[in-house]
Amino acid sequence: MQFDTSFPRRNTRQIKVGSVAVGGDAPISVQSMTTTKTADVEGTLAQIYALAGAGCDIVRCTCNEAEAAEGLARIVPRSPIPIIADIHNNHRMALAALEAGVHGLRLNPGNIRRPEHIKAIATACRDRGISIRIGVNGGSLDESLYRKYGGQVTPEAMVESAMMELAYFADVDFDLVKISVKASNVPLTIEAYRQLAEATDFPLHLGVTEAGPPPAGLVKATAGIATLLAEGIGDTIRYSLTADPVEEARAGRQLLEALGLRERKSVDLIACPSCGRAEIDVIDVATRAMEAFGERQIPLQVAVMGCVVNGPGEARDADIGIAAGNKRGHLFVRGRNVAVVPEGDMVEALVEWAEFIHEHGVDAALARADTAVAEREARKDRQRLLEDQGEDANNSETRVELIRSTITR
Repeated sequence: MQFDTSFPRRNTRQIKVGSVAVGGDAPISVQSMTTTKTADVEGTLAQIYALAGAGCDIVRCTCNEAEAAEGLARIVPRSPIPIIADIHNNHRMALAALEAGVHGLRLNPGNIRRPEHIKAIATACRDRGISIRIGVNGGSLDESLYRKYGGQVTPEAMVESAMMELAYFADVDFDLVKISVKASNVPLTIEAYRQLAEATDFPLHLGVTEAGPPPAGLVKATAGIATLLAEGIGDTIRYSLTADPVEEARAGRQLLEALGLRERKSVDLIACPSCGRAEIDVIDVATRAMEAFGERQIPLQVAVMGCVVNGPGEARDADIGIAAGNKRGHLFVRGRNVAVVPEGDMVEALVEWAEFIHEHGVDAALARADTAVAEREARKDRQRLLEDQGEDANNSETRVELIRSTITR
């Protein structure tokens, strides 16, 4: 059964970052940031290509020195995706990055504070048709805003910082803008974006800054980003992880696919949590399957199930799956058994059949299978398991009876 998993999105203006549209009715884009020295042209390009391969749509590179700006001039023409220059403190680096040909800038209002410098950058971007992200960060607010809001970071303080920057841009007639209001505190971040969404119709860049290493960082970032996306807030996203940036891009892409906000490109691997009836180490098989699929662009739901008794039925909506039974793997397509393979070949068979379905379709996969033989063998292994383990492999009903007898004593 197919469900409409899209969320009604807030109406925003649309801007362009190179060839990528952000806001309006454009797909929500995924961003990340390189961790290399930008002056290292080849190393930075290698990371950018890896990010693009993992689903990144836009990448940010630091521009903190002259060598970095010179590196950008060599990187931008060879990059497969648009480049944003990350600017801190020195407004001249923003102007140098523009000369290097970048597709956008990110400015932190807490770092470049002189109005004449902000307006000079905005004017140069206006004349070139280049967008700017106002990147408010809870950890680097202007001191005047800290004092105004009682010496602490508040949603109101972050939103006011963004609106002050917008006012400087308006003075020079510049409006190619997207905005972020990030903090490392998830509830604070969510509330700041909610208030910002009420205050302006500029597109919003979502993220939880300094989320930390996985898995905790993934949880924090997802909690913030997914909550806002489900409310229709957000036009582009970035996971800020203490990890290889490829993990950021992959996580962002997977989140959007899971929410139905981007077309699926990669495998959606589901697996049972295992139980007393499982005949394999489900965690091991699922992990090996995920590694085997790797970065293959196969937009299918793939199931790894622990037993042939319940597996094919429980995962009948999966495009393809495999379940264990009697030292064999039972492959099924949309709930129908199609093949039996040795237990040691389960992962390889799963990948091979998934690739066939991706290329030729489900009907062709069913046509190539001897479903009668596969279903007969599955029935045999199901029956053997039931005879060996009984209907209640987890002894649940025995425990229920013990509970009842304990209560009624």
